[in-house]
Amino acid sequence: MKRLWAPWRIQYIKGPPPRDCIFCTLPHDGRDREHRILHQGTRAFVILNTFPYNSGHLMVVPHRHVADLGALADDEILEVVHLTSAAMEAIRGTYGSEGFNVGANIGRAAGAGIVDHVHLHVVPRWVGDTNFMPVLGEVKVLPEDLSVTHDRLSQALHAVLARRAE
Repeated sequence: MKRLWAPWRIQYIKGPPPRDCIFCTLPHDGRDREHRILHQGTRAFVILNTFPYNSGHLMVVPHRHVADLGALADDEILEVVHLTSAAMEAIRGTYGSEGFNVGANIGRAAGAGIVDHVHLHVVPRWVGDTNFMPVLGEVKVLPEDLSVTHDRLSQALHAVLARRAE
């Protein structure tokens, strides 16, 4: 039997759940790179998923703590969608993704891991990326360390946002 080593997952599997909302605390402690935050906007921020489905899997999160998209103000929705679009462009340019899954899991019944703070997942996809490993082996191989992914996508995202602001 072959084994794949993913030691960072044990924190998710066995670690105690955070006491406070991580989407409320992480953006405000000044350690963006350590927390894998790619960009901080006025009303929303972009953060890598610590337990990604694919390389480049990130989330766009409003700063305000609300559980449902319907509770967001128009300016918050606009920034979330703007950052989602820019993130997709940055991922496509960096990783050559051929498609995306974009969505929110609203409520525990829908699979939300963080139930009380709405966020959009942006998952890059490639034709054939669901191969025998996840189907038969029930594992996913990620070819790049998250710190490398952070540095690559942070630079690309800031370039996209700067170009769009011109």
